[in-house]
Amino acid sequence: MIAATQHSTRLGQVPLSAGALALDPDAVVTPIRREHPAPDLADQLILAVATADDVSSALKQVVAMLHRAGGAERVEWWRPERDGSSMQLETADGTGHGRRAAFPLGPLGALVVVGERPVPELASALPRLVPILRRRWTDEQLADHSGRLARRVESLEDFAALVAHELKSPLHAALLGGDAEAGVEQALELVDSLLEVARAEVAAETRTSAADCLANALKDLGPIGARVVADLPHRIPISPAALRLLMRNLVANAVAAGSQTIHVRSTASADRWTITVADDGVGLDGGGHYTNGSGLGLNLCRRLAERLGGELELEPRPDRGTRATLMIAIGVER
Repeated sequence: MIAATQHSTRLGQVPLSAGALALDPDAVVTPIRREHPAPDLADQLILAVATADDVSSALKQVVAMLHRAGGAERVEWWRPERDGSSMQLETADGTGHGRRAAFPLGPLGALVVVGERPVPELASALPRLVPILRRRWTDEQLADHSGRLARRVESLEDFAALVAHELKSPLHAALLGGDAEAGVEQALELVDSLLEVARAEVAAETRTSAADCLANALKDLGPIGARVVADLPHRIPISPAALRLLMRNLVANAVAAGSQTIHVRSTASADRWTITVADDGVGLDGGGHYTNGSGLGLNLCRRLAERLGGELELEPRPDRGTRATLMIAIGVER
């Protein structure tokens, strides 16, 4: 009992019971190390999917990992076409041949594992992975639809402003001139044009002839008393109605500024398409004449250009007149 009391004092004043084991205060205590098992293939795949930027890049990582870490001779990802009629090979890793085992991914298509020998680890990993892939795909679809809905709401706001601005001129002219029928007919044509723009879903694969849009814009304006010189060899990723409306406005503003010659040209670089409308009128500081054209207001033109994934800039020319530049980035998401 005396020995136990002495040891308890040396061990930090912790009393020991009669049946307790006396400890050597000079002994070295070695911590117990617990071995954590390495993550299995399913855990690695789930981590890759969870940290990928999007489902497409996630599946490309999955294909590579299944081939290299999973032991499959070749792995393929087959993605459905947009219309759902068939599937196309999106990505593959490996060069093996032999028996093909398909693992359905629902709306994402299917993973195909190629090889002569079975890989049991794959069969256990994929059932855990597929629900996570489908969940990420669903989240991306919801985000995409939300973005489209927001753009539609914005386009409706733009449309209301465009209608109010565009209809002022023909209806006011009809009231003053007494030709109500002609004014109403022109107003209805403007409404049809604006509706087409508001409903247009501009996709990346859409290509519009800039030359055709300018020709239609000049038909809308009628005789303008200015010479238009065009160099428009490109097809631009904008809906025809939107590009026609923008060109009509920019040419009309140039005419209102007293231009004698208007140059319209398109260029393409590695990262953007550009359309310029350059005139020899009084310029931006010429008493407001440039903004008195019969087309869209310039602020609304800028808003429309932004909705199309581009931007509209105005600048004075060094000698005389104004240069309007419409720029559309290549590969921009709209």
